[in-house]
Amino acid sequence: MTISPDSQAILLLCSRIALSSNPEFSSLTLREWNPLAKKLISASMRPADLIGLSSQDIQNHLEIDGENSERYFQLLQRGGALAIELERLASLGIQVMTRADPEYPARYRERLKESAPAVLFYAGERALLGQPGIAVVGSRHLDEAGIECAEFVGNSCGLSGLVLYSGGAKGVDTISMYAALSSRGTAVGILADNLEKAIRTPEHREAVSRGDLCLATPYSPDTPFSVGTAMGRNKLIYTLADYAIVVASDAEKGGTWAGATEALRLKWIPVFVLDHPDMPEGNKLLIQKGALQFPHPFPEHYQNLKAWLEAQSTKIKPYSSQLSLF
Repeated sequence: MTISPDSQAILLLCSRIALSSNPEFSSLTLREWNPLAKKLISASMRPADLIGLSSQDIQNHLEIDGENSERYFQLLQRGGALAIELERLASLGIQVMTRADPEYPARYRERLKESAPAVLFYAGERALLGQPGIAVVGSRHLDEAGIECAEFVGNSCGLSGLVLYSGGAKGVDTISMYAALSSRGTAVGILADNLEKAIRTPEHREAVSRGDLCLATPYSPDTPFSVGTAMGRNKLIYTLADYAIVVASDAEKGGTWAGATEALRLKWIPVFVLDHPDMPEGNKLLIQKGALQFPHPFPEHYQNLKAWLEAQSTKIKPYSSQLSLF
């Protein structure tokens, strides 16, 4: 796998791949990386300029304390181990990009700004990230209306040339994703857990080989699922899409609720919620918070879904400024 010098530096600093199981110096969190990126810009430096510098040089160039400069220096020393690990991941079909790369999803730069992940690992068709599409989210536990909605939206995306965005988990995510793929469409799964495991799934491998699927994650490819990783990736699903449809949500708890309320509050995209007589309490509360109603059954032909969503949506002013940080 060939990466740019800037991306190499960001990976060494911000990713835990090729680190020992109990490292003396932990990789930088996004909250720690952003101030360093600002320091680099202020010093007219690129991330790659840090490679090869001594701890003292880093301290002098960036005007920082010795503790942080030593941490950066030590993290940058594992270039050989990083190269070996990247080759292993490439053999599995897993690639990487960082905020320093021109192909990094523009919608993350525009909508998330400094909250955009510094590193993205992915497998499959990178060009799908940010193409016009619909995010479908919801609980793993669905009633018949929820299943039908997830299948309908997936089929509609597949047959209409829209990307289906989901979290790749069981329930709403996989139902809608497989519906889109079975309709000869395309899908993106933003994972909260192990990408290495997901890429081995026969259905995923086949779709990836056709160029119809991209699986991506901001976490190291061997990361296990946790509530924290699920919460952290929610925004990455919404901010790639044009519209979001929440199929089923718990009330005031859980990842679906947290992601939907954040998307409503920050007005990234229009958020629709499945509306039917037996809908979960969370759906009702989201509609009260300003989410738009998505009727069941859908009253029009699947080909009209995008036009219907556009007509129902209130206009949301898009983010136009570009993220200036690496």
